[in-house]
Amino acid sequence: MKKFLLPLALVLVAGVAVAQAADTKSAEKAPAKAASAKAATKTHVVEGEVVSADATAKTITVKVSGEDKTVPVHGKAAASLAKLKAGEKVALTCVDNEKGEHQYVSAIKVQKAAASTAAPSKTAAKSTKKPSSK
Repeated sequence: MKKFLLPLALVLVAGVAVAQAADTKSAEKAPAKAASAKAATKTHVVEGEVVSADATAKTITVKVSGEDKTVPVHGKAAASLAKLKAGEKVALTCVDNEKGEHQYVSAIKVQKAAASTAAPSKTAAKSTKKPSSK
């Protein structure tokens, strides 16, 4: 019985040591991954006008400062590509890498039209009515 317990105890101790070594290595890599993920998640917002949106290719072409730019779209933003129409004003949340280079669009927000293009309000409609004669 003693001959059986000694090798079993050694195997258990070796297993615990290997598990601790693996945890230490993954703990060392975690801050490095977090730092690189943080560096890769620099974002900025770009406003422009939709020229076209391709849900299949997951790209959007936007006119910014008079220049058309086609960029890839990732994540939840890709699902909204099918709903976009040419001419809509949008605000794109762009993700940059650590060098500041554009990587992809992570969010698309359609901007509402200006109030001047909206339908006339009820108060404006009332003022156009002729006064009743008594």
